[in-house]
Amino acid sequence: MNERGTKSQIINGLFWKVMENGGSQGIQFIISILLARLLSAEEYGVINLVLIFVTIANVIVQNGFGTALIQKREADERDYSSVFYVNLATAWGIYLLLVLGAPLIADFYDNPQMTAIVRVLSLVLFPGAVISVQSAYVSRKMEFRGLCISTMAAALASGVVGVAMASLGFGVWALVGQQILYYLVLMAVLFLTVPWRPRVVFALERVESMFRFGWKLLCASLVDTLFTNLYGLVVGKIYDETTMGIYSRGEQFPKLIVTNLGTAIQAVMLPALSARQTHPDQVVSLLRRAIKTSVFLVLPMMAGLAAAADNLVLVLLGEKWMACVPFLQISCLAYAVYPMDIANLQALNAMGRSDVFLKLEIAKKVVGVVILLLSMRCGAVAFIAWKAAGDFLCTFINAWPNQRLLGYHISQMWRDILPSLAVSLLMGMIVYAGRFVLPAGIVGLAGQVALGVGVYLFLSWIFKLESFRYLWGIVWEKLSGNMYSQ
Repeated sequence: MNERGTKSQIINGLFWKVMENGGSQGIQFIISILLARLLSAEEYGVINLVLIFVTIANVIVQNGFGTALIQKREADERDYSSVFYVNLATAWGIYLLLVLGAPLIADFYDNPQMTAIVRVLSLVLFPGAVISVQSAYVSRKMEFRGLCISTMAAALASGVVGVAMASLGFGVWALVGQQILYYLVLMAVLFLTVPWRPRVVFALERVESMFRFGWKLLCASLVDTLFTNLYGLVVGKIYDETTMGIYSRGEQFPKLIVTNLGTAIQAVMLPALSARQTHPDQVVSLLRRAIKTSVFLVLPMMAGLAAAADNLVLVLLGEKWMACVPFLQISCLAYAVYPMDIANLQALNAMGRSDVFLKLEIAKKVVGVVILLLSMRCGAVAFIAWKAAGDFLCTFINAWPNQRLLGYHISQMWRDILPSLAVSLLMGMIVYAGRFVLPAGIVGLAGQVALGVGVYLFLSWIFKLESFRYLWGIVWEKLSGNMYSQ
C-alpha cells in the first residue's frame, strides 16, 4: 500500500476508534447514572467485587494470544482458528476454577449471595474468548467501523435491559444481566460486521510461536490488573460492600475524563516520539508540549469537578449517593497527575527503553504495596487519600529517568505545570465558594460550571498562559481555514 493509502487508512481507523470510545462510554455513563438511581450502594459494591475476579480471569483468557495475533507479521486462517480454540479451552478451565472457587470468594467477603453471582457472571469468559480473536482480526485489517458499531450496539442494548431489570426489582442481578448481555451482543454484532469465521483447523506450532511472544505480555497485563484492583479488593474486605460501591461510584467521574484523554495521548505520542528518537532535543520538545497541553485541559476539569462535587452527585446520582463526594474529590487529586505519567512513560517507550519502563513498574508496585500496608488500619476516606498520595509520589518516579536520558529535569517539568496548576487552583476555590451563593441542585451545578469555565478562560487570558495561546492559535487557524475554504 502506498503512503497516501496508509495515511488514509490510519486516519479512518483513528476516527472510528474515537467514535467507538466516545460513543460507547457516553452510553454507558448515562446508563450508569440511571442504574445508580435505581440500585443501592451495597448492590454496586457486590458487583464491583465480583467483577474484579472476572476481570482478572478475562485477562488470562483474552490477553497474550490476542496481542500476539495483532503483532504477528503475517496471520492466516490457521492462526486465527488455532487461537480461537485455545481461548475457548482456556475459558473453560478458568470458568471451572471460578465455579469451584466461588464459595471461597463468598466466604472471604462473608456474603453467600456472591457464590451464585460469581458462577453466573463468569459466563462472560466464553463470548470474551471469541471477541478477543474478532478484535485481533479487526485491528490487523484496521476495520474499526464494525467494532465501533458492535460496541455501541452492545452498550445500548445491555444498558436498556439493565435499567429495565433494575426497574422491575431484580437488584444486583440487573447488573449481572447487563454485563452478560453486553458480551453476547458484542460478539453477535461482530459476527455480522466482521467476515472472519472459525474453521476446523488447529496448528500447534503456530500456537507455540505466538505463546513465546504472548506469555510475557500476559504476565505484564496480569500483574498490572492485579495491582490496579488491589485497593478495591482490600476496600471490600476491610470495610464492606456499601463502602466499595460508594468508592467505585466516586472514582467513576474523574476516571472517565482522564483515562479517555490518557488513551488519546498514548495513541498520538508514541508514533510521534518514536519517529524522533534519534533527536533527544525534539523528543523533549514534544514531551513538554504534551505535558503542558494535557495539564492545561485536565487540571481545571479535576479542580472544577472536586469543587462542584456536592451538586454534581446530588443532580446526577441523587441524595442517597452523597457519601461518595469525598471519594470523588480525592480521586480528582489522584487522576490530576495521570497525563504527566502517560507522557513521561511514552517518552521512555519511544526511546526503546523498555528495561527502564519495567524497573519503574516494579518500583511503583513496591511503593503501592507499602502504602497499602501502612494505611489498612485507617478509615475508608483516609485509606483512599493515602492511595492518592502514592499516585502523586509515582509521578516523580515516572519522571526521574527522563532527567538522565533526555535532560528533562523534574524541576523543569513542574515549572511547565505551575501556570496551569495555579490558575486551576484559583478557579477551583472560586467555584467552591459559589456553592454558598448559588442554590443547590441543577441550577447551582449549571452556575458552578459556567463560573468555572468563564473564570479559567479569563485568568488564562489575563496571565497569558502559553498553553492557552497555543490551543487558541490552533482553533483560530482551523476556523480561518474553514472560512477561506468556503
